[in-house]
Amino acid sequence: MTRQLQKPEILNVETVAQSRLFTVEAVDLSFSNGARRVYERMRPSGREAVMIVPIIDDHLILIQEYAVGLECYELGFPKGLIDPGETVFEAANRELKEEAGFGAAALETLSKLTMAPSYFSSKMNIVVAEGLYPEKLEGDEPEPMPVVRWPLENLLTLLEEPDFREARNVSALFLVREWLVKQGRLNY
Repeated sequence: MTRQLQKPEILNVETVAQSRLFTVEAVDLSFSNGARRVYERMRPSGREAVMIVPIIDDHLILIQEYAVGLECYELGFPKGLIDPGETVFEAANRELKEEAGFGAAALETLSKLTMAPSYFSSKMNIVVAEGLYPEKLEGDEPEPMPVVRWPLENLLTLLEEPDFREARNVSALFLVREWLVKQGRLNY
């Protein structure tokens, strides 16, 4: 059991850098023991994202998408920002149609994850999608993303793929594995 800690007091927040996509803030903090520090973070946006783990015919559906940070193509699950006014499930279904060419009749939230919370406030909703049917929506992707079907029976061999390394994808893989085990659809 963790003990409750007193959150530090925010004394000042100042923008120190800005680009077309990102705003970096310096946050001046005073901790309960009297220590003061200035931390840097990306300005919180308040928008959450969604990652979809689609399942059809005992296969996972993955996509290959260019990752400019690594300058290579990564294998992973469809994902994207939740638009203002959208629910998690509406965003999941939209992103699935845009990136993988499927809609889903059944969606279920598995978890909500954070990424590098010392620097980012972003939250990623992990959603499993089933009852898939072909439907394509035009998205903002610059090129079509190849779709890869991965057998559920070889679920964990995805970890051996050199282009399946992004932490949120790996987390989603373990979350869906536990979900499938609880349903009796997978034995581990």
